[in-house]
Amino acid sequence: MHIGRLGVENRCVVPWTSFAEPDPNGQFTGGPVPNAWFAINEERPLAWFAGIYVPQWESVRKVRDGLETLDLYGFLTTEPNGVVAPVHQKAMPVILTTQDEVDRWLTEDWQSAKDLQRPLPDNLLTRVSAI
Repeated sequence: MHIGRLGVENRCVVPWTSFAEPDPNGQFTGGPVPNAWFAINEERPLAWFAGIYVPQWESVRKVRDGLETLDLYGFLTTEPNGVVAPVHQKAMPVILTTQDEVDRWLTEDWQSAKDLQRPLPDNLLTRVSAI
């Protein structure tokens, strides 16, 4: 199985305390679509997105700028849990909530760590007020 950039050498974690998704069901008054905010709980403790880091990626993002070399990162997504799905039906970030999960993501081979790419259980995520 080809894992591309999912190897340990390209993994990172992205810390967060709350994240937002555009909420098409929110109070829309003609301006930008409002956000729905999510956190582990109302106290907003630290958690992490499972990420991929690609140093020195070469690409043309804008023709006028030509070839650029950039350090890039992104985070994995998975199907949404019951908390996120009413706002974003397609995906949610892969969330790590314990040091053990972070350690596994950063050190284990893909076959051992791929079970971390799952929706967070509903009881471990809540919708919170805007920051």
